[in-house]
Amino acid sequence: MFKDKKLFITGGTGTFGNAVLRRFLQTDIAEIRVFSRDEKKQDDMRKHYAHTKLKFYIGDVRNADSVRDAMEGVDFIFHAAALKQVPSCEFFPVEALRTNAMGTHNVLTQATAVGVKRVVVLSTDKAVYPINAMGISKAMMEKIAVAQSRVSGSRTVINVTRYGNVMASRGSVIPLFLKHIQEGRPMTITDPKMTRFMMTIDDAVDLVLYAFTHGQPGDTFVQKAPSATIEVLALALKKLMKSDVSVSIIGTRHGEKLYESLLTREELTVAQDLGGYYRVPADNRDLNYAAFFSEGREEVSLKEDYNSHNTARVDVDGMCELLLKLDCVNAAMRGERVEV
Repeated sequence: MFKDKKLFITGGTGTFGNAVLRRFLQTDIAEIRVFSRDEKKQDDMRKHYAHTKLKFYIGDVRNADSVRDAMEGVDFIFHAAALKQVPSCEFFPVEALRTNAMGTHNVLTQATAVGVKRVVVLSTDKAVYPINAMGISKAMMEKIAVAQSRVSGSRTVINVTRYGNVMASRGSVIPLFLKHIQEGRPMTITDPKMTRFMMTIDDAVDLVLYAFTHGQPGDTFVQKAPSATIEVLALALKKLMKSDVSVSIIGTRHGEKLYESLLTREELTVAQDLGGYYRVPADNRDLNYAAFFSEGREEVSLKEDYNSHNTARVDVDGMCELLLKLDCVNAAMRGERVEV
């Protein structure tokens, strides 16, 4: 599917972008374009990969002109650019709106205008029943993507992928816990019973590729994933690191949920179970449909959302198996210092 094609990655200097490069640079893809605002990270990537297929574009998804100029001649787009830190989005919600929602609008309208064949936008479990600005802006992003898919149709196929906690991604808790262990400090956890979906970055790339292969316009794809409590995660890291540091409970922070959801109960009533994935088709009715105004659906009341409390849970040993897939954990076990 990607042979001799050009791929464009917004936010391409992040965790996801680097995972895509590791997966694709040695294939028969023609070109990968990395689009981001950070010239330092781009320069670091240029030197690290030193690959002729890799091209770099400085720009911002908030600027439609810079997006359009960079995607001329592109076949496919992975849209990963986002503001993702919950606290910073809480304090600066308009910035989250500009990047996560309006930035996505720019990417999708320009992709449609220049004839890009397929676009996958990356969303998060925080967009389901959102309670914080980051989740709300991502929920709007999803609505914008589905709405644009009605316009672009099969000319530019737009899909949404929604996934949970990507373990050891930039700014996540696993590198922080490892740093605490290495420094002999107490591991600070919010609520021991708090649960989160656990996915590797390779799982996230697999989900995007699955959407590319199977997606119809406006589809949303979710990968089934196990979950773990924060307490289990902390105990597993202590076990792997052979550490006896204490655990300090600080309480739930502003904007955090006890558990996250990947599918609403409304989505589950229409979702197609594809084994390892769920596919939620776009609702392509117009504003005149009666269900919006005067009709309902009894089956919705019988469903429960798909969340990190009711999915398969891993215990400490199972969490250890997942953690051993992570480069930062293996590096820490070898005694190398972990950067947060």
